[in-house]
Amino acid sequence: MTRAFALCCGLLALPTFAAAQVELSFYGGAQSAPGSDVAIRGDSVIADSDFSIDWEGRSSSAPIYYGIRATRWQSPTFGFGLDFAHNKVYPKDGELPGPFSVLEFTDGLNTLTVNAYRRWPNMLGNVTPYVGGGLGVSIPHVEVTASGSETFGYQFTGPAATWIAGASYPISDQWSVFGEYKGTFTSNTGDLDTGGTVETDIFTNAVNLGVSFNF
Repeated sequence: MTRAFALCCGLLALPTFAAAQVELSFYGGAQSAPGSDVAIRGDSVIADSDFSIDWEGRSSSAPIYYGIRATRWQSPTFGFGLDFAHNKVYPKDGELPGPFSVLEFTDGLNTLTVNAYRRWPNMLGNVTPYVGGGLGVSIPHVEVTASGSETFGYQFTGPAATWIAGASYPISDQWSVFGEYKGTFTSNTGDLDTGGTVETDIFTNAVNLGVSFNF
């Protein structure tokens, strides 16, 4: 979280554009994930295999699901920025095939994306709808244990994409609250400590509630 917060705040150090508004947002919510195919390849201990896992998010279980976002609004309607999301996926009901005792991304199926946003100020009274999307990287905590092989650590595993639709409501001159749907896609190839790879493409879906500070 510390590195992600520093990266988001680094956006604020960019040269100030005329009439630019900076918004720092924090959010949490309920995040889930459909099942995905998993492939193990080239490991010296775990045999090559292909199987499917049904995932679940367990958003409120520690470490909780959350996100941090920094946005520069260059005009009343257009903005861009960085978004860090601490997504999570666990095998549903703990079910794993064959030799696996652990296979999850639970200290983060983390994503860092560069996003663009379009909003419609006060379209519905004081409510401002917005949409956004962006591309970036997947930085999960890869956790795989099987047949004497144990992998446990953060890795850059591939590209990520996100898409967002929501609405915000001001509660003061500088503070606002928001609700949104946020989806992510990550294509992951993680390195196993015994020489192979674990490969899986994962979608997540989240309903977020958050607060923003504008300055």
